[in-house]
Amino acid sequence: MDKQKITIGIIGLGYVGLPLAVAFSQKYPVVGFDIDKHRVAALQHFIDHTQEVSSEALEAALKKQLRVSGSIDDLRNCNFYIVTVPTPVDKQQSPDLSALRAVSNTIGQVLKKGDIVVYESTVYPGATEEECVPALVERSGLRYNQDFFVGYSPERVNPGDKSHQVTEIQKITSGSTPEAAAYIDTIYRSIIQAGTHLAPSIQVAEAAKVIENAQRDVNIAFVNELAKIFNRLGIDTDDVLQAAATKWNFLPFKPGLVGGHCIGVDPYYLAQRAQKAGYYPEVILSGRKINNSMGQYVAHEVVKLMAKKAIPINNSKVLLLGFTFKENCPDIRNTKVFDIRQTLAEYGLAVSIYDPWAISEDVRQQYGFELLDKLPAVSTYDALILAVAHERFRHLSFRHALKNPSVVYDVKGLLPRTEVDGRL
Repeated sequence: MDKQKITIGIIGLGYVGLPLAVAFSQKYPVVGFDIDKHRVAALQHFIDHTQEVSSEALEAALKKQLRVSGSIDDLRNCNFYIVTVPTPVDKQQSPDLSALRAVSNTIGQVLKKGDIVVYESTVYPGATEEECVPALVERSGLRYNQDFFVGYSPERVNPGDKSHQVTEIQKITSGSTPEAAAYIDTIYRSIIQAGTHLAPSIQVAEAAKVIENAQRDVNIAFVNELAKIFNRLGIDTDDVLQAAATKWNFLPFKPGLVGGHCIGVDPYYLAQRAQKAGYYPEVILSGRKINNSMGQYVAHEVVKLMAKKAIPINNSKVLLLGFTFKENCPDIRNTKVFDIRQTLAEYGLAVSIYDPWAISEDVRQQYGFELLDKLPAVSTYDALILAVAHERFRHLSFRHALKNPSVVYDVKGLLPRTEVDGRL
């Protein structure tokens, strides 16, 4: 395939797909495809609700070589497909590849001889060739590695991080044959300023993706466990971490809530594949257990602090500041702030949440409750939990909303110690 004659089709225009589509459109014709009609319509009006791409950049791309569409017919002229759809876990924490299979069937309808399909969605090692390729073959009637080829290039997008854009993060690439791998690497290298790393196989690239986030998950679980220990010992965790950080090779992780679509999900993909191979991954699943417990832990700590101040628990009111899974972005996927809310509700507390970043309609649809549209009136709440370190919260005046006595708990260490009753 001549690099100058390719048309790229990107399927899935979320946090990963849209920035990638805009970046590729600087060099190639790009068709961005998404099944969400509302998403497509918003993008056509230069509005990106994820706030990963500015209206100016989106408008420039759409006026140049980018086209966004919800019609499969618009993908028929593409010959280099990139898949960026979500791969979450189900209620049993098992990998959910239903979207990936559906997209593979969709691409199979338009796949032609000589085409290449690259997957970026998180999967377990082996999933691309075990789950996706058979769907492509069955739907298209073409022969794998003879008529069409496949690659895997794991996404490394960090939602809300404006310092590390998609072209500024080194990219891992791979392909189903040496020639396909080299070609795929060339295409990515043409837009990735940080360069690429060509993995020796698709499975190596798949494995690299899941261990990146599994490693972070385990490290955060370690400091979360330290926070639980030091709390019982009456030692400030942050003081300990600052002291330990004076050693040159100490890793600067901090305790907190681990949600989102990557760190809180990817380890399960590796664990499931390991168990299928007959190995039970103790460290990975232990880390997941600790991190999954932190929302409930925060809620329990707040209730204990309220009890120490003789604040009635039942029917008391709690204000949560922040609902997104991380600071300074609207992403609410797998947010562990929801666990805090649920646990407090089990104690009989009335919980309100204020988050200027979160999109109210998304919260309503995915979690079934309403966000506050502004901070409440004077002396309303018995407790406040700063759950997300949005920059807007750093200088936010909230004391007027609290009763006397009241409890303030800081999950992220954003507030001065003298202003809080407890923190991780």
